[in-house]
Amino acid sequence: MTLLLFLLAGYVIWCYAMSVLLPLTGRPSTGAWIPGTNFGAWAEMVGHKPRYALWLLFPIVNIFIYAGLCVDTARSFGKMSFLDAFLSVVFCPFYFLYLGRKASYQGPILVREREFHAQLEEAKEKNDTYQIKKLESRNPYRKSPLREWVEAIIFAVFAAAFIRMFLIEAYVIPTSSMEGSLLTGDFLFVSKANYGIRTPQTIAMIPLLHNRIPVLDRESYLEKPSLPYFRLPGWEKVKRNDPVVFNYPEGDSVIITPGRTWSYMDWARTNKLPPNFNPAMLTTRPMDKKDHYIKRCVGIPGDTLQIIDRQVHINGKPIQNPHFIQYRYRISSGGTPVNLQKLEEIGVNLGDMDQGSGTFNLDERMVERIKAMGPDIRVDILQQPVDSTSRYLFPHDPHIMKFWTLDNYGPVYIPKKGATVSVHPGNIAFYQRIIGVYEKNKLEVRNGQVWINDQPVQSYTFKMDYYWMMGDNRHYSEDSRVWGFVPEDHIVGKPLFIWLSAKGGSPANGIRWNRLFTNANKFEG
Repeated sequence: MTLLLFLLAGYVIWCYAMSVLLPLTGRPSTGAWIPGTNFGAWAEMVGHKPRYALWLLFPIVNIFIYAGLCVDTARSFGKMSFLDAFLSVVFCPFYFLYLGRKASYQGPILVREREFHAQLEEAKEKNDTYQIKKLESRNPYRKSPLREWVEAIIFAVFAAAFIRMFLIEAYVIPTSSMEGSLLTGDFLFVSKANYGIRTPQTIAMIPLLHNRIPVLDRESYLEKPSLPYFRLPGWEKVKRNDPVVFNYPEGDSVIITPGRTWSYMDWARTNKLPPNFNPAMLTTRPMDKKDHYIKRCVGIPGDTLQIIDRQVHINGKPIQNPHFIQYRYRISSGGTPVNLQKLEEIGVNLGDMDQGSGTFNLDERMVERIKAMGPDIRVDILQQPVDSTSRYLFPHDPHIMKFWTLDNYGPVYIPKKGATVSVHPGNIAFYQRIIGVYEKNKLEVRNGQVWINDQPVQSYTFKMDYYWMMGDNRHYSEDSRVWGFVPEDHIVGKPLFIWLSAKGGSPANGIRWNRLFTNANKFEG
């Protein structure tokens, strides 16, 4: 609603500005207030056919059409400088009010420009040197080489920033949490249109940077001003088993260290902070500037999820596992060292090995090939220990998850928009972040009673859909089992394909040529 009011207010101001300009072009001011007609008159004012304004109906394209019309409006009123072009785009419609009071209409610029170039071409065809020099000497449309370069660079950055913001963004897999489906160092293109284009919340930012400025090592944006969440309709819904890129749900308060970025909640749950902690390391981030994660969606809104002996069950039934699902195994070889080179040839990621205990992340194919290396080779899956006092796993309440582990977990209900659940102190841990943070309510528990917005309640109705995300590397993934649900407004996009795959994330370490331009949505082998 806030975004709608903002757009409506902007439209009304634009209409008023056009009602000032149109009479200067010989058109009635009332045309500025007629939807559709006003945009056609705007296009005609600068030299286009009225139907050209139909391009304003096409998302993304309309941004470039709008900018071009703004610049051509300034030029039609004799304002040709780079500064005027900048002001016309950034401060339209207020700049239009300035034109209406301080400038005079000189005719549709595109018509005048075409006429000038027609005269110049005619002089060149006649080889009329005098006329050519005369026309070129008074060419009002000539730009200096510096301005040509500056405008080309601005347009390239502008176009790249909007493509990245609304359509496709490059993403690199930083960890092994999705192995063996997606490997560390896989570079992906992610579509932001499949699940619906999400308009930016943060508008004061450095283009082409997500949240940190390299070298300066500081945030690349201002949290204010900001826009509310809004998403255009998508081509498809998030489906079970889709790999999905999303904003890290607990990433609104983070501690930035040289090694990695931690959620503040990671440390708060253990009642300790990183070594040498100082307040400057703590950063708050708006939703669209939280770090990007990629996991596989294993639970959709309305599902009830439970993990039994490593097998995910949805609504009481086991689901199909990814073909290359991995777990943590210990490899032993009767006292002789394991041949690491052979393990690497099999595809084992040695970067994740624990040298002290000889444990590795393996899929079933790797396990069989390692066992075939010799009769004295043993490969044993690691059993996840039960820690009844641990707060590591979601919902971080030892009374709920007394015997839960990564391998035996749940059941957990995944909230669906419009669904109503009973809430009480015994289960509020599941929903407290949803109610208090994602859906922006005041939540308290007083004297054995849940209070929402200062009212005692016994139930709650969800305002958004939520998803359950897990890594394919099930023993080596921080996912929904650690930080809980992913809200629908945190969904960024769907991976399309791998355009580069570099060992260790750097081409200097070698390229995995067999993975180039392969599907990033593989589920089966």
